[in-house]
Amino acid sequence: MSMRVLVVHNRYASAQPSGENRVVDQEVALLRGAGHRVEVFERRSDDIAARSLPGKAAVALAVPWNPAVRSELAARLRAERPDVVHVHNVFPLLSPAVLAACADTGVPAVATLHNYTQVCPPGTLQRDGRPCTECVGAAPLPAVRHGCYRGSRLATVPLAVSLSVNRRRWWSGVERFFCISAAQRDVLVRAGMPAERLAVKHNFVPDPGSRRAGTGEHLLHLGRLAEAKGVRVLMAAWDEIATGGGVGVPLVIAGAGPLEQEVAAWAAGRDDVRYVGLYDPAQCRQAIERSVAVVAPSTWLETFGLVVVEAMAAGVPAVAAGHGAFVELVEDGTTGLLHRPGEAASLASCLRRITADPARNEEMGRAARRRYERDFSPAVGLERLVEGYRTALAGRYGGGDGPPPTGHNNTGSRRGHPHGRDGGS
Repeated sequence: MSMRVLVVHNRYASAQPSGENRVVDQEVALLRGAGHRVEVFERRSDDIAARSLPGKAAVALAVPWNPAVRSELAARLRAERPDVVHVHNVFPLLSPAVLAACADTGVPAVATLHNYTQVCPPGTLQRDGRPCTECVGAAPLPAVRHGCYRGSRLATVPLAVSLSVNRRRWWSGVERFFCISAAQRDVLVRAGMPAERLAVKHNFVPDPGSRRAGTGEHLLHLGRLAEAKGVRVLMAAWDEIATGGGVGVPLVIAGAGPLEQEVAAWAAGRDDVRYVGLYDPAQCRQAIERSVAVVAPSTWLETFGLVVVEAMAAGVPAVAAGHGAFVELVEDGTTGLLHRPGEAASLASCLRRITADPARNEEMGRAARRRYERDFSPAVGLERLVEGYRTALAGRYGGGDGPPPTGHNNTGSRRGHPHGRDGGS
């Protein structure tokens, strides 16, 4: 049966590619292609630049709570009467007020957790290039003290305040949370989030329509050029490889971010490294298909790892850090290799291994493609997405085989927290 879904998302700035924006767009297209009626309620971080100085200052004040969004979304929900609201990112222009709008109108909400913002103000579980869980299960004062968001105490305050005052609202106002990996779910359950509402729903990846031929012509790092992505670990590992004579193929680095100038300077004048800047989606697909392996040496605990699954779809193995979601995405020795997180020597060893045996590399690529078809294809993604919606509706309306008929009167009260507590307005 067709469902009506309203997707709520604050789009990240377009200056740097956002995997989360891409996931949201792909899910909307997938649902619409399957005949579901999907509308979008969104804000764009790009719009902040055009605001006046007072308008920009007001953004921080609205991060914990935006009453105008509550009113606007509630009116939209009353007019359109969707079966379910699917919340993605609400920072900085939407705020958890979107959950109050759902409660006001009796529309059940589900939320995809793309990071760790439920337990860590910047959402990374990392500080100074190392894993950090100091705020998990506790008041987020350490995050403010260390200026964990953009290195600024002032910028971190709104996030810390939002986490503190809205924690119960999230936990009681969302019928179903989608965690994008089991590793992420484990962290959140340990932090005290209600386990019965946390389901694992991996992101899906569209089939690229073509696959790697042969064993590829380069190693590829594709993504944001930041400390958390392991860029410096990769550079150190590659320098070690170069000292030993190389591995016969160049390293291609594509992306942008705070370490862009450092990477460009490091790559300049070298025959074994190509820094190519930002690639568009078609260039990304081509670069992946021509890879011996995709390299994902993140030092932070990735909640998913989209580029690894995009490589799988193209029949390309991955070399990834052995922690976070990567340990469930990459079957070590079968669909790729896992290195010891943060250790350049271990990464260098894996890069040598993945390039040394072409026949073994090709078999890993075929195994990676089989894993993609089993767990990360659009058909699997659609099934799990709709299943999550139906579970949320069953929880709200007391069971049954499906949601109430489309266009039902969404005026019921919000189901309370299992322990009887709810967030305030």
